Formats: sequence, C-alpha cells, structure tokens
Amino acid sequence: MQGVLTGFAVIAVVIGVGYLLGRGGHLGEHGREVLTKLAFHVASPALLFTTLARADLSTVFSSRLLVTALSTAAAAGVFVAVGAVRGWGVGRTTIGALCSSYVNAGNLGIPIAVYVLGDASLVAPVLLFQLLLLTPVALTILDLSGRDGEKGPLWQRLLTPLRNPIALGSLAGVTVSAAGVRVPAPVMDPVTLIGNMSVPAVLLAFGISLCGSTMPGRGPDRHLVLLSVALKSVGQPAVAWALAAGVFGLRGAQLLDVVVTSALPAAQNLFTYASRYGVGERLARDSVLVSTVLSVPVLVVVATLLG
Repeated sequence: MQGVLTGFAVIAVVIGVGYLLGRGGHLGEHGREVLTKLAFHVASPALLFTTLARADLSTVFSSRLLVTALSTAAAAGVFVAVGAVRGWGVGRTTIGALCSSYVNAGNLGIPIAVYVLGDASLVAPVLLFQLLLLTPVALTILDLSGRDGEKGPLWQRLLTPLRNPIALGSLAGVTVSAAGVRVPAPVMDPVTLIGNMSVPAVLLAFGISLCGSTMPGRGPDRHLVLLSVALKSVGQPAVAWALAAGVFGLRGAQLLDVVVTSALPAAQNLFTYASRYGVGERLARDSVLVSTVLSVPVLVVVATLLG
C-alpha cells in the first residue's frame, strides 16, 4: 500500500502549505484567486499540452477505456438525473456530476499506478478520456450556462470550446501527437516548466480555500456533497467492477487496473473549474476533500480483494 500512502501524503503536504499560507495572509487577500487564474489560464493548458503531445493515443482504444467511459457516464448520469429532478441548476449540477465521476488520474493516479499497479501508463486511457472528452464537454456547458439568457448565434456557441484555454491546450497536444511532430526542446522546455506549476497551484489554492471554512458536508450543498461522494467513492468503482468482470470478462491485473483507477477520488482541479465559473465552489471543495479521505480505505480494500 506504499503507493496509496505516498500519493496521499504528497497531496496532503502541499494542501497543508496552502492552508498555512492562507491563515498567515502571506499571498494577500486575492492569493487564491490569482493561483486559480494562473492554473486555469496558463499552467494547466501548458501541462495538458505537454502531457498529450507525448502520449501514445493508441492507448485510448481499449476495453479498459470503454469500462472507464461507461462507469463515468453512469456516475455522472445519476447525479444529473437527481439534479434535474431537484432543480439544482445547470452550473451546480455540472460541477456535482464532475465530482461524482472525474477521477484524480494525474497527481494522485500516477504514483498509485506506479506503486500499486506497477505501470504509470495504465492511467493514460482515463487521463486522455477526461482531457479529450469530459473536460471540454463540461466546460462548454459551464460556459454556455454562465451567459444569462443571451447565448449568441449557433456558430459562436459551437466554437465555445475553442475559446477555453484548457480545451485549447488539450487540442494542441493531441494534434502534435497525432501528427507525430517532435516539438523542439527550446519550445517544449519552457512550456513544460510552466506546466509544472499547475498541480502545486491547484493544491495551494485548495488549501487556502479551507481557511475559515466549516466542516465539509454542512450547509446548503450538503445533500449534493453526500450524493457526489457516494457516487465517486462507491458507485463508480462498483459499476466499473461489474462492467469489467461481468461484461468485458476482464480478470486479474486488468480487472484491478480499471477498478483502482475508478476508485480514485475527485480531482482537485474541479475546484479550479468551479472557482473560475463562480458556481458550486463549496460543493467542489467539500466533495474533493471527503472523497480523497474516503478513497484511502476504498483503495486498500480494492487492492486487497483484487490484487
């Protein structure tokens, strides 16, 4: 279980540093906002570009990807259905659906894949699926729902993803990888350096947001938080196991791979998206925090039963 503990320890330390920075006011009144904008507009697009530009896109087309896609759709679909019935609004429902299904495949998934599964590339399918499909779709919905009434002409709405820096970084990376282009080091190195700021900026902003906050699971969004955490921590890995074992016939290491990746907690960058669009911020923060804590025993149980 060294991989699980190592991954969570790294995240906890950086979030703790952010919390201390927030309590001491070292970054000023707008420190969290600046870090969030830095991550969303600059660092995260650079990280996605460098990640996808070097990725083997052939890893996307596999039975494991189908399990990931279907289990993600199931978890997100349940939240969307409940949100529609309860009238939670497009913005909050979108953030909640992401918290229910968007796994932390990057800064937590990679070390866990290395230490638990023995191969960092095993998180590539879920990472690419989220970057290429889930993120652009969700951010487009948030972009469109954030415009009060006037949505503009159809052609302008269809081009919404191309105005989003996260989507642009992903699209550029995929284009480079698909074309087989090798980006010169003088170009790639500074982009890589900028991209390396993404995860620390997201985690520090998340830590700052915890200052002065109440215990998670309270307040007007408590029902949304509980639902998203239940779907993320239990529902999604359970569906992934049922599909992988019962439908696709996966066994042994392949079965362990897909269930472990589905059991990863909600990603911290969801809080960045919520902050950027000014919707569901507390929902994202609490869901990420609680699902991260719960994922430790969930991953231990999964690794013990299937390992």
